Amino acid sequence: MSDPTRRERGLAMFQEVYDGDLPAPPEGVMDFFDLMLEQTFAEIWTREALSMRDRRLVIMGVIAALGERDTFKIQARAALKKGELTPEQLREIVIQLAHYAGYPRAAGLVGVVEQAIAEVAKKG
Repeated sequence: MSDPTRRERGLAMFQEVYDGDLPAPPEGVMDFFDLMLEQTFAEIWTREALSMRDRRLVIMGVIAALGERDTFKIQARAALKKGELTPEQLREIVIQLAHYAGYPRAAGLVGVVEQAIAEVAKKG
């Protein structure tokens, strides 16, 4: 039998991770999202061995290596809004990634990071 609070826990963590910026579809509308909430956010993001910032840094490295600019921007913006990373640290992450994920991938993130910084500063 499944835990009826998993979606609630997952949704709460999803909102915390993304600082309420990303909408969640109603339950049952999108199976993929329901599973993501109940597994990734209710079970993985809530584990205590790593901080939210640590988890975000790991994810940002993977996302950058995969060339997922839009998703990287979502993570960068959330990290800024939540005070997990400063603009200087985000810029340094791109420099670090250039040497491990490759210059073409990192170069594509420079503008994405600057956009995220500008958007958060504008709302701030």
